[in-house]
Amino acid sequence: MHEMVKGANVGLAALSEDVDAVSVSLGWTSSTGEGDADVSVMLLGAGGKVRGDGDFYFYNNPVAADGSVQLLGKKPVEEGSEDQIVFDLTAIPDDVERIVVAASRYEGARFGELDDLRVVLADGSGEGLLRFAIDDAGSVSAVIFGELYRRAGEWKFRAVGQGYASGLAGLATDFGVDIEDDASEDDVEAEVDTDADVDPGAAAGQGGAVDAGTGAGEAAAGAAGGGGAARAVEQATPVTRAGPVTSAGPDGPVTPVGPVGAVTPAGRPGPVTPAASVGPVTPAGPVGPVTPGVPAPGQPPESGGIPAGAHAGTLPAVPAPRQPEEDAGDRKPSVRPRTAKKKVTLPKAVKKSLAENESWREARLFPVSALKSDRDRETRATSVLLSVMAQVPEFGRRLTAAFGAPAGRMETFTEVSLPHGETPRRPDGVLRVERAGKLWTALVETKTNGNALKAEQVQAYMDIAARRGYEAVITLSNDVALEGSPLVDVKIDKRRKHKVALRHLSWAEVAHQAQMLIRHEGVGNSAHAWLLQELLHYLQHENSGCHGFQNMGAAWVPVRNGIDDETLCQGDPRALEVVESWERLIRQVCLGLGGELGQKVLPVRRARRGTDPEVRRAEMADQLCREGRLQAELRIEGTPGILALSADLRTGKLRTSIEIPAPEQGYPLNWAKRLVRKLAEAPADLHVETLVDGEMGGPRGTLERLRPEPGDMLPANGAQITGFRLSLFKGMGSTRGNAESGFIRSVDDAVHRFYGAVVVHLDRPAARRAPTAERAAVG
Repeated sequence: MHEMVKGANVGLAALSEDVDAVSVSLGWTSSTGEGDADVSVMLLGAGGKVRGDGDFYFYNNPVAADGSVQLLGKKPVEEGSEDQIVFDLTAIPDDVERIVVAASRYEGARFGELDDLRVVLADGSGEGLLRFAIDDAGSVSAVIFGELYRRAGEWKFRAVGQGYASGLAGLATDFGVDIEDDASEDDVEAEVDTDADVDPGAAAGQGGAVDAGTGAGEAAAGAAGGGGAARAVEQATPVTRAGPVTSAGPDGPVTPVGPVGAVTPAGRPGPVTPAASVGPVTPAGPVGPVTPGVPAPGQPPESGGIPAGAHAGTLPAVPAPRQPEEDAGDRKPSVRPRTAKKKVTLPKAVKKSLAENESWREARLFPVSALKSDRDRETRATSVLLSVMAQVPEFGRRLTAAFGAPAGRMETFTEVSLPHGETPRRPDGVLRVERAGKLWTALVETKTNGNALKAEQVQAYMDIAARRGYEAVITLSNDVALEGSPLVDVKIDKRRKHKVALRHLSWAEVAHQAQMLIRHEGVGNSAHAWLLQELLHYLQHENSGCHGFQNMGAAWVPVRNGIDDETLCQGDPRALEVVESWERLIRQVCLGLGGELGQKVLPVRRARRGTDPEVRRAEMADQLCREGRLQAELRIEGTPGILALSADLRTGKLRTSIEIPAPEQGYPLNWAKRLVRKLAEAPADLHVETLVDGEMGGPRGTLERLRPEPGDMLPANGAQITGFRLSLFKGMGSTRGNAESGFIRSVDDAVHRFYGAVVVHLDRPAARRAPTAERAAVG
């Protein structure tokens, strides 16, 4: 991989022949596991400015209409997390000369607090071509990692590493984005508790000077985007009004009631929002995405967990994070349209059925009752998935963009016969995308239920793809792929000029992407939403065989028994198998909860920089042998802390917990009273522990005991309180499978129950606002 230094540039064609579509990954690590940032992309014309606000892509406008840019969001990696962006360079408009790739932090956070800032560019086969590490980010809240630019008809990459103390707002306005500024000073008020007897005031961060130098190398003389002083502009916090949306199926209308705007996903603070003209999606009028199951501002969310295996017909939702008490009614409405195009999601409420009784089954587009064998399930699942991918462009592009597929017309095929020696091979499916006369082709191999991928089959498809000039082989199964632990061992003949990428999708990831589109982000029309709903219903049906990771493996029972009788020794390979299965399970739990919430849910990585994944898992296996516990941490966007999960195989107990920091102002007794009020609907057996500075632990007790006497949470010696830890305990399933009594089901239920019954009632972090100094600079 080509290592770059600040200011250097390199031509992509010199690194690979497969650069029509490339992916750019921005990554970082955090010692606390909570550090995060948002990525953004700007397409610049000849003057170094965006041609219009539609050239600004961020989390509220993640996909270009022509498919040239797609923000795929975060994914867990061994060293923290990465945000991946896919560019189809053949689809970039001719009048775009530069593509700026940046990231920004919020709530006063700075990039100097993160470690291992890096950008990696990979070609269409997924092979990493170049890497640029930023070692001197400093006290800035936005950074341009790099830029792609044209030179003599060739695309090149420049390592920039330029910081902006004025944040994303300053960076965006410097490149000509028209920032919507609808927040005012009146919005920035500290929450005053009814029991508080002190005036907490409003804490504000300090903005630093702007660091806005130009990138070195082959910058065009007339490019003004990176030069000059960045203007300090307040980050806008758009507030939208949403009316109910109804959908009557594939042919029914989508009817807005009252003014409807794009709804920001629950828990997502308002972004910097450029202005743009937004046209109606259907003749019925402009419709904004509405999140089903998410309470409107000011309404209390429902508590409780999600029934495991709930069908897509009812689509139960996890409650959204509790809205801060000061949010409702104080903000000014948005005065200009949002960049994000209006999309269609499923209606909030399920329509009343016309069936006479529960025995009447609703007719489905993809029936599952006739499936009798694993072969039937594999054939049906492949056909159902590929047909929906071809008919719903947003969904097909979502699943294939990360695999190097261009943005173009997609056709899908099943049971295709391809020559291979004396015996033809029949892959389960073929994906083909056409753009500008070029074809991108991938073979698909599918497994359902607990059936594992076969190395011999996958190897044969890799050889066929290489000989025929195909670009990829995609495997689909209930297994979840892990870094450093391939699902199948495949030999790659490096002597061949043509490279074939081997990619994997889990059925859980397919369901997650479908949920994100129809519940939160929206699709082009009601017919597409209905198709995705039918796909989800099929995948979640008990007879489909597409339920995701569902078996802890053959080593589970021996390891559990070895821990019980204290005969499990460090270095036992079976412990490593259990650790890998645990990691796959946590990945799947994150996908499921993230799909319900419409938010980023990622496993926390606290690994040291450069730690080999096999070494890290070996350490976890040794810890399992010594302590008998499996542990994991989840970062859920919009929550005040990290959700910790521990499975104690000795006691058979699951513990879910979260640590929340103590308020910066006020009296400890008021903190305790306020916390008890927030947890009014939480389970009575919730354990509350006071965290004390410099001590192992403070007072603790169940919520049932503390409700009448919140003062019992205060340390008797008057020690300084640093926060509170909330914990729920639950019996652990014993069997290795996904049955009601299984370990997998118990872990999934525990996380969903803790989030729905406890975390949802806590105040979410403060909205993303620019520091006071930046706002003052506006005037």
